[in-house]
Amino acid sequence: MNRPRIHSLLTYLIAAVWLANGLFCKVLGLVPRHRQIVARILGGEWAGFFTMAIGFAEIGMAVWIVSRFKSRLCAMMQILVVAAMNTLEFVLVPDLLLWGRYNSVFALAFVAVVFYHEFVPGRKTAGQAQK
Repeated sequence: MNRPRIHSLLTYLIAAVWLANGLFCKVLGLVPRHRQIVARILGGEWAGFFTMAIGFAEIGMAVWIVSRFKSRLCAMMQILVVAAMNTLEFVLVPDLLLWGRYNSVFALAFVAVVFYHEFVPGRKTAGQAQK
């Protein structure tokens, strides 16, 4: 598989992760554990609202990724958000995570993929402009 195809495939796979977590897990509520995590961290009264808001933000992230608009800024935001969310969850609610504290291993792997996808030298040719 050639480099542009791999890059395109990674773009859609990364976006799919954000879309699945936002739409299915949070907005549609198919994974109640996500609302429980939000309730434990932010309080039960607003858990539904914040879970839904986080879900829509994740869907927005998926759209941003696919749009490729300011892709480096997008990658930095993804890395920051994943690191922040997983640090909070690791410290405050490890019992609610699918793999407990081992979730951080998967988060780190995802961050590494996002970083590779956007920042590894040679991915873009010299003539391509940053969007």
